[in-house]
Amino acid sequence: MPPPGQTAPDTTRLRDLARDTVRRLQAASFTAYWAGGCVRDLLRGKDPKDYDIATSASPDEVLRIFPRATEVGKAFAVVRVRVEDAEFEVATFRRDHAYRDGRHPEQVTFSDPENDALRRDFTINALFYDPVAETVHDFVDGRRDLERRVVRAVGAPADRFAEDHLRMLRAVRFAATLQFDLDAATADAIRGQAPAIARISAERVRMELTRILMEAVRPGAAVAMLDDVGLLEIILPEVHALKGQAQPPEFHPEGDVFEHTVLMLDLMRERSVPLAMAALLHDVGKPSTFCMAERIRFDGHAETSAGLAVSIMRRLRFSGDETDTVVHCVRNHMRFMDVRRMREATLRRMVSALTFPMELELHRLDCLASHGNMDNHDFLTAFRDRLRSEPVMPPPFIDGGDVMRLGLDEGPAVGHWKRAAYEAQLDGRFPDRDAALQWLADAVRKDAGDGGA
Repeated sequence: MPPPGQTAPDTTRLRDLARDTVRRLQAASFTAYWAGGCVRDLLRGKDPKDYDIATSASPDEVLRIFPRATEVGKAFAVVRVRVEDAEFEVATFRRDHAYRDGRHPEQVTFSDPENDALRRDFTINALFYDPVAETVHDFVDGRRDLERRVVRAVGAPADRFAEDHLRMLRAVRFAATLQFDLDAATADAIRGQAPAIARISAERVRMELTRILMEAVRPGAAVAMLDDVGLLEIILPEVHALKGQAQPPEFHPEGDVFEHTVLMLDLMRERSVPLAMAALLHDVGKPSTFCMAERIRFDGHAETSAGLAVSIMRRLRFSGDETDTVVHCVRNHMRFMDVRRMREATLRRMVSALTFPMELELHRLDCLASHGNMDNHDFLTAFRDRLRSEPVMPPPFIDGGDVMRLGLDEGPAVGHWKRAAYEAQLDGRFPDRDAALQWLADAVRKDAGDGGA
């Protein structure tokens, strides 16, 4: 990563700077390699976004070689080295000792490359590469797992997940992002320890969940994988409860509510965290509103889903803005059924809302993942396109002074007639201000004749 306020170097130059950093450590008689994810990506033919370096040099020795470096993780022997406009994390080879909180080792000691590899999470992340000698150092069969396209825990999977419970979510993220399979023993170990994920802070769970939704090639399939290994039931029991919830087949030929949700997530084009969370949560109220009348019904499920979405977003410590956006989209996702019967004023307000693009995309996903009827989506798209040549919410023809000049005293009645006139304007009842004034005079006169405003 570049220092704050600086632009990142291009991929070729970043690689050259990372190689030079290793070369300087080796020139000082220390072992130094690229480590972890950057090696995994290079072996897959991908350009790494950053480079981590592992070395036999102690933090103090790294600081002597790179005077501009800063120690950022003393307990874990990590130094941040700044080289021109790039920064690299340089960590001393170490061995982790007992984990007592399911997240961090209580003590680390300096070690060698093999022991450093054995303390890492997954074999594909435990590879080292010497960019000077151009050699790979693999102590855990990570290259074979890359070729097999498998995410496998280093050593005994149960031990790795007992050390750091968050690794269970990371396993799913790597499998979903790389389109790899979970090793069978690794998946079984997650199933056995899934309840322990509840001990991890909500903030860290949220970070992994949102990375899964944003980075997975098929985020819906990733959610299904979370369910398969028992994690979804712990972190999102409301989404797990969608499994097996039947829907009216004439509207939902795809299957139950969970399958519908999975399909929506997989169909996302331009992703954002609020859109993904809205898709994930838009129907969480269906199980509790299920009833059988002339057909399966979920009366009021949008409002119920919105209430659950508030609880879920707060539980996972999403920001207030993200929560408000998601809850608004969930609460209003059913109103798209009625758009062709709405007054133009209502449509204009709908289209002018800041959340409308996301609401429209949520509706598109909802339709594509169910009945496939895009008529309402196409109607709204055409309406929005028609309004692009004019203000979506034009300035009102009528103001409070116009109302009061008709003899009304300042007060609630003035606000009532201003709103009524603007609604009529948006509905196209008159073309200009003169016609609006005439409409207002006639309406006020008629109202007074009928007994008052």
